[in-house]
Amino acid sequence: MAGDSEPESEVFELTDFTTASEWERFISRVEEVLNDWKLIGNSLGKPLEKGIYTSGTWEEKSDEILFADFKFSITHHYLVQESTDKEGNDEMLEDAIPQSMQDLLCMNNDFPPRAHCLVRWYGLREFVVIAPAANSDAVLSESKCNLLLSSVSIALGNTGCQVPLFVQIHHKWRRMYVGECQGPGVRTDFEMVHLRKVPNQYTHLSGLLDIFKSKIGCPLTPLPPVSITIRFTYVLQDWQQYFWPQQPPDIDALVGGEVGGLEFGKLPFGACEDPISELHLATTWPHLTEGIIVDNDVYSDLDPIQAPHWSVRVRKADNPQCLLGDFVTEFFKVCRRKESADEILGRSTFEEEGREITDITHALSKLTEPAPVPIHKLSVSNMVHTAKKKIRKHRGIEESPLNNDVLNTILLYLFPDAASEKPLDGTSSADNNPSSESEEYNLYNQFKSAPSDSLTYKLALCLCMINFYHGGLKGVAHLWQEFVLEMRFRWENNFLIPGLASGPPDLRCCLLHQKLQMLNCCIERKKARDEGRKTSTSNNVTNTYPGDAGKHGDQLGPDNLKDVDKEKGEVGKSWDSWSDSEEEFFECLSDTEELKGNGQESGKKGGLKEMANLKPEGRLHQHGKLTLLHNGEPLYIPVTQEPAPMTEDLLEEQSEVLAKLGTSAEGAHLRARMQSACLLSDMESFKAANPGCSLEDFVRWYSPRDYIEEEVIDEKGNTVLKGELSARMKIPSNMWVEAWETAKPIPARRQRRLFDDTREAEKVLHYLAIQKPADLARHLLPCVIHAAVLKVKEEENLENISSVKKIIKQIISHSSKVLHFPNPEDKKLEEIIHQITNVEALIARARSLKAKFGTEKCEQEEEKEDLERFVNCLLEQPEVVVAGAGRGHAGRIIHKLFVNAQRLTESSDEAATMSPPEEELKRMGSLEERRQNSVSDFPPPAGRELILRTTVPRPAPYSRALPQRMYSVLTKEDFRLAGAFSSDTSFF
Repeated sequence: MAGDSEPESEVFELTDFTTASEWERFISRVEEVLNDWKLIGNSLGKPLEKGIYTSGTWEEKSDEILFADFKFSITHHYLVQESTDKEGNDEMLEDAIPQSMQDLLCMNNDFPPRAHCLVRWYGLREFVVIAPAANSDAVLSESKCNLLLSSVSIALGNTGCQVPLFVQIHHKWRRMYVGECQGPGVRTDFEMVHLRKVPNQYTHLSGLLDIFKSKIGCPLTPLPPVSITIRFTYVLQDWQQYFWPQQPPDIDALVGGEVGGLEFGKLPFGACEDPISELHLATTWPHLTEGIIVDNDVYSDLDPIQAPHWSVRVRKADNPQCLLGDFVTEFFKVCRRKESADEILGRSTFEEEGREITDITHALSKLTEPAPVPIHKLSVSNMVHTAKKKIRKHRGIEESPLNNDVLNTILLYLFPDAASEKPLDGTSSADNNPSSESEEYNLYNQFKSAPSDSLTYKLALCLCMINFYHGGLKGVAHLWQEFVLEMRFRWENNFLIPGLASGPPDLRCCLLHQKLQMLNCCIERKKARDEGRKTSTSNNVTNTYPGDAGKHGDQLGPDNLKDVDKEKGEVGKSWDSWSDSEEEFFECLSDTEELKGNGQESGKKGGLKEMANLKPEGRLHQHGKLTLLHNGEPLYIPVTQEPAPMTEDLLEEQSEVLAKLGTSAEGAHLRARMQSACLLSDMESFKAANPGCSLEDFVRWYSPRDYIEEEVIDEKGNTVLKGELSARMKIPSNMWVEAWETAKPIPARRQRRLFDDTREAEKVLHYLAIQKPADLARHLLPCVIHAAVLKVKEEENLENISSVKKIIKQIISHSSKVLHFPNPEDKKLEEIIHQITNVEALIARARSLKAKFGTEKCEQEEEKEDLERFVNCLLEQPEVVVAGAGRGHAGRIIHKLFVNAQRLTESSDEAATMSPPEEELKRMGSLEERRQNSVSDFPPPAGRELILRTTVPRPAPYSRALPQRMYSVLTKEDFRLAGAFSSDTSFF
């Protein structure tokens, strides 16, 4: 017994069949996703409106699932639509077939131009697709395809989901899908055939009907009628060379004698090639019934002229070359260069030894010699250019990057005052521009560029044109050196720079524009000061204050015109003796010498304590009826210095310096003293104009809100005004009090200058001279984008395209955000340029289509408006219905375009003598003649699409009648059948 029990003690390995397999986990995961997306049960939507698949909104949501270690993506595609009320339709939902089965028979949305391929093939409004992930291999083996399909079938059955679920198989480019849809007692199988070469018997309707009927296998005799929808697509390609209106730019005209300011201010626009490559005409026969039409390998009733429905779409050329886009893009490329101007040109403008330096010095010396023409017509730039030309001839080196004629033309465009008979006054065209308040003009505020009539804006256009047409980067460097020489010449000779608004730098503009405005401010100050010196020399009595340095005015009062101290009999220092020192920039005596000269005698009586006895100086005019508080003398407004103008980089530098002082008491005190230079100057001017004044008097003029007056009753019972300084003026160690105690009675014309024009001008000229072409392009790129947007708006106004208006607004909004920040990213700038290029291409497409359809040749205004509306729809919509099909006005033009293309194919000589479509429409003949010639009027269709529908019981005669559908498409290299075959699963 013991021996018999030994074999029973052996241990056997047991298999646990309760453990889920990878296949079961995959099914479970699919079910979880369907539940999460709430795709359970039947949800009937509203009946589909016509064209809703194109005009409606499609959305999708995705997730990731695994089959073992193989990744799949599962995506739900659906048309956004309101669902019907389920409460009132409970009984109907119980027996109703799924929504997707009902959509198989809907004819309102056949052949949607913009939709998922499954929407086009099956007419579905909602479906789910399981496809291999992006980096996964395609499902190629038949066993794996069957495994996935069985998984889908089980998941649909377990969840009760009635949304079709597809699986993508084979390579992705083939777009092969198999799927299934389940409902209560019904099922639809989605099958597909994809071939490279189509059998001959299936190239026409009769052969496809045989396939459809055999696949259905309906036991009924006779079969229910089959509904047919047919669509043939014809492609027109040979048309662009005869109707493209764009003319190439005349480069030779840019260097001719008639270029002037007009041509260099224009930007090129348009596409160099036809932006419309093809026109696709779709002729559709909807709602046909089997037996009404014949289409087999011998004969066909499908005449495109007789098709009741025509629709057209255009195929756009891929990345057409656009002049404006290339213009801006090439200039943007300069921003990425690293070379300096000297490295690009080989050597500096003034870098040469021996004869070159001598010749250039000789050229500069000519400016001081008597000239046969007015001095304002001379320019240091053209003199240096002449000297360099002689040097090149002497040394035999190559010509400069810029042609002499081009350079002279550009300089005259930038500086038109050089050719004017009037003296140079630097009047800016911006001051008298009638359109300076328009929206287009004020775009520079948003783009931080420069006004469209300014010198900076014109310089940007010239550099763009030089970079694109003349010399490239070398030409840019050459023109910039000439420009800097011109700026130096104008500073040294007191000639204002044209094309710049007067006043301090406009911080809304680009930094380069601010620098030029700063230089103009320096020229104005220097010019006014030099004129003041001449006036003082010629008439020592009638001396005027230089320029616009006074804050409240620029003329001195009559009491201040003499520089003679009557009490001392001592002549004051004249304007001629107040020269600009190269080491110290001031135009007056030092403070110690000033006081010494004015108070030599009074110093014996008390020095500074006797300031009330000084002679008033620097008065502008009396300040109303105000009087000084202590002596009752009238209060005079003094002539003051203007605050020093500053560019944004100087302001930023000043802010950094002030920030580095810290938050300590000493740092705050030093910061306040640095910021009170203008206040101190005004106090000194006020003391000089009002001897015996007090701080209260100054505050009453300078900051009236800090002097508080109240009505009080005096001892006699009278109401009088009593004033005192505000609380902030009484704070201990107040900067105003300290500044007032420090200030000395010195008129503005004797003060140390707040704004040192000589130093600031040299700083600007140095800044301009060290700019690399890349830096220059960065500065001027906002101006170039500004000019490009203005050009696009100008061209759009001629075409009046609504979609372009919206895009331009988007470009302006985007550019405003990007360009307002310093050093914008290259990627964002490229996006702006790309948007401008797209708008240019869109406008070029509109012009191309208008030229092809002859909108300008329409005699009737109504037909012209219809054609223009039709062309605009072609640009904005994926597909446009042709009103009247082949019999409408647009249809006749399209027909004639195809006729011309066919004749061109047969004989190019005949096509060359053809008239435009509009002129030939009257010679087309009767409708019967067109019918006879229609076969040759159109080429063979590039695509044939057919949809066959019917409702039959399957698989038995007593089964429910369910929808059946088959889609077929035949092209030159592709044949596809997509069938949806429904069957009753209740009874087999």
